[in-house]
Amino acid sequence: MDNFHTIGLVFTASALKQSATLSKLNMDNIDLQKLWNEVLSSLKVSISPANFSTWFAETFIYEIKKIKQRYYVDIGCKSNFAKNTIETRYLGLVYESLSKALNNAECDIVFSVRQNPILLQNNSIAPLFQPIEEKKERNLLQIFQKAGIRPYFSFDNFAVSSSNQMAWAAAEAVSKNPGSAYNPLFIWGGVGVGKTHLMNAVGHYLLSNNPDVQVLACTGEQFTNDIVEGIRNKTTQSFRNKYRKLNTLLIDDIQFIAGKDAVQEEFFHTFNALVASGSQIILTSDKPPSDISKLEERLRSRFEAGLIVDIAPPDFELRCAIVQIKSKERGIEIPSDIVHLIAGNLESPRKIEGFLTRLISEINIKNTNVSKEMVENLLQKGGETNGQTQRSPDEIIDIVCKHFSLSKRAILGSVRSRSIARPRQILMYLLRTNLHLPLEEIGRLVGNRDHTTVMHAVEKITTLASSDVYIRESISGIKSKL
Repeated sequence: MDNFHTIGLVFTASALKQSATLSKLNMDNIDLQKLWNEVLSSLKVSISPANFSTWFAETFIYEIKKIKQRYYVDIGCKSNFAKNTIETRYLGLVYESLSKALNNAECDIVFSVRQNPILLQNNSIAPLFQPIEEKKERNLLQIFQKAGIRPYFSFDNFAVSSSNQMAWAAAEAVSKNPGSAYNPLFIWGGVGVGKTHLMNAVGHYLLSNNPDVQVLACTGEQFTNDIVEGIRNKTTQSFRNKYRKLNTLLIDDIQFIAGKDAVQEEFFHTFNALVASGSQIILTSDKPPSDISKLEERLRSRFEAGLIVDIAPPDFELRCAIVQIKSKERGIEIPSDIVHLIAGNLESPRKIEGFLTRLISEINIKNTNVSKEMVENLLQKGGETNGQTQRSPDEIIDIVCKHFSLSKRAILGSVRSRSIARPRQILMYLLRTNLHLPLEEIGRLVGNRDHTTVMHAVEKITTLASSDVYIRESISGIKSKL
């Protein structure tokens, strides 16, 4: 586009002088909200619903200025990460749609991180803690608690990427058309990938829109305990009244009922009763129905009659979005380069949450701002590896050697060629972050090297993991074998 200028215009002295004559458009000339809605409608055609919701949901036109027939448009974004992503990926689409909405006028676009002034104005008119609103919010929280729904698990704070887009789209479809879209909806995946979050988001959406709808979220263990309690106290009818009169039943970790004959029998009849009445059922598991051992065939066939979707481990882009969302929830702003650093070294949302908790504690204790050095130090201490199976140093060395097709003699030797030195640095990084070994001990294990060499290697790989795809994939591959 010949008429398209660089983002973030740098005005020269003459341009600044000229800008004094600019006429700022107001609502009398252009309805900014209506204009931006027109742009968003055009963008929806070219962007997937998941990406549109993630990046454009809270954007708005902050300001428009005009010189002759040229428009200068400031578009507000909710975060630095959203701003950078839109600039990198969707700049051309935004320009094309905006120019078309302005009758094919020439445009210069600036993206900035801002709060929507309309929302701020609404807040000033209606205080956040107005008695009526506070009462409504309190009542809704009580409804969530009664239904077993976690209030902070909603669609609004669920980051979407290619690894979970199908599951997100299915859950959203179910929330808007429960009992008809996909019934049952079976979501499976590894630990900490967002299964529980998505399932709760459906219940959150349903209750937020209609507090009278009968929703219950529980785990497979809770369902089992309720049955056992009912049999023991001869109150099975109360159990059936609790579960079979629901509009939506959400069960987390349904694999827990496998092998328990009485529980599977009761769940079979509960499942049939709910489906027959048009109620929605959502189940989550760590594996697909076909892989759940000791699951009755009649239950397996019913699970497979609905929609089965998996959630893959989050990719780098999604982990960056998760860091942004979770840090914002905790009230801290993290620069993009540090977001990349964290996302490059942590593989799961739960590790990211745990790390951010430690990071905030460090910030509060030291009464300072977040810094790259602080994040690197915390990453190198290996606090993100909680819950992993502990391996011995020799096992890690063997797995690294196999991954890179190197002999132990080569990786522990003195050769400094890049093809061997880089795997050696990755080995030191893993020994430090997974086993928390002292630098001197790692140096002894890896060819009697000095602790400063180990320190350099760990720092190097920690930094490269935020920018080098090959390094990230190598670390991820080795950790999966661990």
